[in-house]
Amino acid sequence: MDKKNRRLITWTPVLLAFAIIVGIFIGIVLQRRQQTAFNHVKSPGNSKIDLILNLVNDYYVDSVNEKQLVNNAIPDILKQLDPHTTYIPKKDMKEVNEEMSGNFGGIGVQFSIQNDTVTVVDVISGGPSQKLGIQAGDRIVMVNDTTIAGVGITNDKVIQKLRGKKGTHVKVSIARRGIPNLIDFDITRGDIPLYSVDVSYMIDKKTGYVKVGRFAENTYAEFMKALDKLNQDSVQNVIIDLRGNPGGYLAAVIKMVSEFLDKGELIVYTKGLHQPKKMFRADGKGSMLGKKVVVLIDEFSASASEIFSGAIQDNDRGLIVGRRSFGKGLVQEQIPFSDGSAMRLTVARYYTPSGRCIQKPYDEGNKAYYQDIARRYKHGEFEQRDSIHFNDSLKYHTRTGRVVYGGGGIMPDVFVPADTTGFSDYYGKITSKGLVYRYAFDYADAHRELLSKMKDAKAMEEYLNKQDVFAKFIRFAAKNGVPRDNKGLKISGKIIRTQLNAYIARNILGEEGFYPIIKEIDTTLQKAISVIESNKMPD
Repeated sequence: MDKKNRRLITWTPVLLAFAIIVGIFIGIVLQRRQQTAFNHVKSPGNSKIDLILNLVNDYYVDSVNEKQLVNNAIPDILKQLDPHTTYIPKKDMKEVNEEMSGNFGGIGVQFSIQNDTVTVVDVISGGPSQKLGIQAGDRIVMVNDTTIAGVGITNDKVIQKLRGKKGTHVKVSIARRGIPNLIDFDITRGDIPLYSVDVSYMIDKKTGYVKVGRFAENTYAEFMKALDKLNQDSVQNVIIDLRGNPGGYLAAVIKMVSEFLDKGELIVYTKGLHQPKKMFRADGKGSMLGKKVVVLIDEFSASASEIFSGAIQDNDRGLIVGRRSFGKGLVQEQIPFSDGSAMRLTVARYYTPSGRCIQKPYDEGNKAYYQDIARRYKHGEFEQRDSIHFNDSLKYHTRTGRVVYGGGGIMPDVFVPADTTGFSDYYGKITSKGLVYRYAFDYADAHRELLSKMKDAKAMEEYLNKQDVFAKFIRFAAKNGVPRDNKGLKISGKIIRTQLNAYIARNILGEEGFYPIIKEIDTTLQKAISVIESNKMPD
């Protein structure tokens, strides 16, 4: 080995050690510089979230969209609170506001997509479409020169095309039975109401029925109109149907339940850590005092529906019939942000007059909270009242001393199990294919001119029964993959027959055609009627 190579071997370890030392020194210097650079974001006034965003913006390896990061993070933060504190992105605010305000900009039609064709089911009275002569049964083939028939369009896409700001224009081309060419309409969009009260009618000479679907800004006015209609028919008993009603505005339900209570009677009170106790009492209008009242609820009746039910129950003003309600006893306030989004923040709990908070537990997380309905079903709650047990600590008393419970929904005074007696495999097959609805629509559409002469549900049902619609449907079902099943028909025949008549009537007369017919297989409503007739109502 020559002298030069021996020197290289001798100095290599030394040079390597020196390089490592220099590297460590440079690393320490850089780290100190980096730490010094980060010191400006560590001020005590900043939250950890602010610090993280500053660090990401200043030092992250790639460019980021800070606005998108925040929007994605907010829902995860709010999930740590309760199931009803939520963030509403700007893109969803329009729909949310329309839902609660009770109106939107549109052309004023109800539609259904049948055989890949958008068909007008009903035209809203006084709306833009009715004024131009658009009719139920018309097929909307084109919107703004774009074909929407036969292209697999969805309900959401149709709504996007037809809705819009009041005063704007939309062109539609319509196919009408008996007319060979398309009819073109230039429609100026208007304010279209979203109704909260689905229907009101007299079940018999004494008892009236009102179905309320939600509580929005216009609900009280609609409700009073419905009650006035019943009062004109000398109503003595009123059934308020809140089944499936998810709630809504507190102000609306306060005014509505006031119509049944004496002045000063407590309806509900609210309180929270940062919210002082606030009492809501009947205002003294009491237009329905002296009338017997029954409220129908189920597992999907929530929030304002539970306030209404709790006030009637705790004041011993009437009876609650059905199944245990959802159990939402939290009060939200909507807080708008400058970018058009908003947050609904839970600020208080509400309590029924007896002092009950009927909010069900949510300590196991949002998923478990919303799966509680399925858990109730598996537990047998929908079939047996005895399957429901409450701790004595949740026991409260109404004004006359009746025992009621808090901690998870309103328990009805009269329990009605879910009715599955008419279910069969045959019924399940035709239901899964949507055959009843499809046949009812096709039949109504084909006989629209004749059926439109029927003035009410009773006349409609009597006529349909004479036309042997049921037998024709059985043949229709067989052609669509569900062969006749005599055993299944024996079990489910009444349900199928009633649903056929009710859906055909709805396509012609609207909800006032549907509800009076469907009540024949509505076991909860039938129980309410029998309770009223038994004179076992509170005085």
